[in-house]
Amino acid sequence: MIQAMSYKSIYSRKCWIDGALRPATLHIKDGRIESVELGERTDENPEADWILMPGVIDAHVHINEPGRTDWEGFETATLAAAAGGISTLVDMPLNSSPVTISVKAFNEKLVACQSKLSVNVGFYGGVIPGNIDELLPLAKKGVLGYKCFLVHSGIEEFPNVEMSDLEKAMPVIARSGLPLLAHCELDQHEAPSRIKENPSSYTEYVKSRPGIWEKEAVDRMILLSRKYDCPIHIVHVSFSDCLDSIAKAKAEGLKVTAETCPHYILFNQEDIPDGQTMYKCAPPIRERKNNLALISALANGTLDLIGSDHSPAPPEFKETNTGNLQRAWGGIAGLQYLLPASYTAMSAHVSLEKFIPLLTENPSKMLHLDGCKGYLRKGYDADLVLWNPDAPADTDPNSVMHKHKLSPYVGMTLKGRVAKTWVSGELVFHDGQFIQGSGNTIIGSNAS
Repeated sequence: MIQAMSYKSIYSRKCWIDGALRPATLHIKDGRIESVELGERTDENPEADWILMPGVIDAHVHINEPGRTDWEGFETATLAAAAGGISTLVDMPLNSSPVTISVKAFNEKLVACQSKLSVNVGFYGGVIPGNIDELLPLAKKGVLGYKCFLVHSGIEEFPNVEMSDLEKAMPVIARSGLPLLAHCELDQHEAPSRIKENPSSYTEYVKSRPGIWEKEAVDRMILLSRKYDCPIHIVHVSFSDCLDSIAKAKAEGLKVTAETCPHYILFNQEDIPDGQTMYKCAPPIRERKNNLALISALANGTLDLIGSDHSPAPPEFKETNTGNLQRAWGGIAGLQYLLPASYTAMSAHVSLEKFIPLLTENPSKMLHLDGCKGYLRKGYDADLVLWNPDAPADTDPNSVMHKHKLSPYVGMTLKGRVAKTWVSGELVFHDGQFIQGSGNTIIGSNAS
């Protein structure tokens, strides 16, 4: 850590304001944007030509604390976020122990994160069979949404829901006004895979989780959203055949949003070697043609945002020594690289003006934070990132702040270098160095 620096004002010739990059000076006071002064000014600092935009909001992160801090923890995760230009992240309810399916467990998570945060952190509650009475109390405590799985989550304490569970839970969630985030896979069809005979084959792993699982689950969630007027958010869309259903639901006026992840648009099945378990995730990374359709869906608004789905694990759980894709933990560590990995995948297909909202205002809207975050406006939180889209990102292994360095992004050539990250007006990251901030910043919680 280096000594904190204070800023009265921040100038850039490329501030992201009201849907355009324009010269402006942000005046910061008490952690918020006091005013936005449009116009050029004399400034010889080369950073004045870099993009100043709202801090990235990552709406899909698995931190694993308490209980599994040997996988990841609040300290390492939020340092990685700051290094990646992320000023706000939201933690998923599974992978920690206990899982966040009750107010008691939520309180334990709040205690666990004390004095460990470098960026804003919010939380989701979980929906599992039998915890319906905890849903509204969790909303009162300040969760930003709920998460459910339609297929086994990989965590025994977080079982998947059935149709009967959703029929009970969704009317309650609709009353809260919060989104229900759904992992959409239904394993009701036999997978045409020989993964047991060839556990290191990436092609066989993809076959073991066929796209029809995802498509049928998405259709089920849309049906229930229509029936109960319940907001739903489809996480990590990987299968392009789902896009038409999502587009039609939006055209109908249903409360449906959806995301994909950097790994689904940057990597392709054809290029992933056998036995490389660091690429294993669920649903799987599919073929290039499919993934180009996901990029088009981000460009045209069918998909609303990009989340990292940071889901790390110790190397032994990733079966790095065996290359066994059947046994390996399914998750990709990518929190620190959300911005550059997404930009690298999207830059040839969309303008910066179309790209920026995917990581800023769109996730703020989904999370109902768009009254205070996601925009450079008077009165908004001074959560900011300064980055250079033309410079290479820092992917050196020595700069990785995740608990473990195992990530497909490490060592890659990625576009977009993060120079500075501010949280509530305080500089927390500056050219590879971290600056001690003011401590805990918990959003959406009455305990903050």
